[in-house]
Amino acid sequence: MPSAYPKPTSHRHVSWPHAAGNRPLSTGGRPLWLLLAATATIAMLAACSSGQAAEATSSRRMMGIEWLVTVHADSVEEAAAAGEAALDRVAAIERVLSDYDRHSEVSQLMVATAASPGQPFPISDDLATTLRRSLALTEQTDGAFDVTVGPLTVLWRQARKTGRLPNPEKLAAAMAASGRSAVTLHEGTAEVRVSMKHADTRLDFGGIGMGYAIDAAMALLADRGITSAMIDASGDIAVSGPPPGRDHWRIAVPPLMRRQAAATSQPDETPTIALVHAAVATSGDAYQAVMIDGVRYSHIVDPRTGLGVVGPTAVTVIAADATTADALSTATSVLGPTDGLAMIEGIEGAAARFSWVESDRLQVQASARWAAFLERP
Repeated sequence: MPSAYPKPTSHRHVSWPHAAGNRPLSTGGRPLWLLLAATATIAMLAACSSGQAAEATSSRRMMGIEWLVTVHADSVEEAAAAGEAALDRVAAIERVLSDYDRHSEVSQLMVATAASPGQPFPISDDLATTLRRSLALTEQTDGAFDVTVGPLTVLWRQARKTGRLPNPEKLAAAMAASGRSAVTLHEGTAEVRVSMKHADTRLDFGGIGMGYAIDAAMALLADRGITSAMIDASGDIAVSGPPPGRDHWRIAVPPLMRRQAAATSQPDETPTIALVHAAVATSGDAYQAVMIDGVRYSHIVDPRTGLGVVGPTAVTVIAADATTADALSTATSVLGPTDGLAMIEGIEGAAARFSWVESDRLQVQASARWAAFLERP
């Protein structure tokens, strides 16, 4: 950690967004309801027959969820060692991006910013890379994904606990402390720095941090010569080359809330997609929603209003990498099916499926490229 950061004086009890309700993304958004299918997916999809390359699956609980890394290698020992190294890489990124750990780099940066708004502070390569990607995706999604949504996330978490909409004055203050102009990345020298315009500006990597950690772990596996692997962060998944004897990985896409779908006349299906060197992420409000004044709000915060997205909804996004899939699933949830899927169409290689309930009827809409990823019988 840069020595310029003062030691924090208080512990902000905020869990990793994907574990306790953000996104988001994350938290993200990115959501625990996918855990229902994750274990079965690993068992079913990573199996290989005798005589093929050795396989090992390593697991660890990080970022508030269970991570599974399945690796194929020349020996079980090599596969297991690679899987553990990948999980160590995720743990290192959690120590950078977590807003639950008061000793994390982000937590210390927020303390420093509160004391000296506008002052540039040095940041690590991981934080600089994640922030750089975040700001680019903010532009790409026209602000539907916004890493500066932190003040709004904190306020919305309080609203979910109390069951009351945020105080208008507090909401206005949080909106003023958020937005693309609130953060500046200073590059051009050997040491990357970041400055926050307001003392109350807070970075929230819940909608992208898990995807970045998956990609970083996958890159580490590639550096070790691993050509076939799957990383499953409780449903946010990236894969490299296919398992031995197969031409792709099979991933089951969980349906929109089973209880909600069952209440309609058209239960949501569970499609299976075929992936190679790609990633998939889902945002939804299956278990992280709140009813306020008769309206169901998601844990996913709309940066344009400061309130939760109205649900129930579920969005699954496929992209070339997990960082992009993670952020786009949040942005699509915020924009809704029409604008969200239009955005997806404009991003090369991306595809999405949007499910929602409207007038007690299940609605499903997909982007044009979605069908190309469906597994053929």
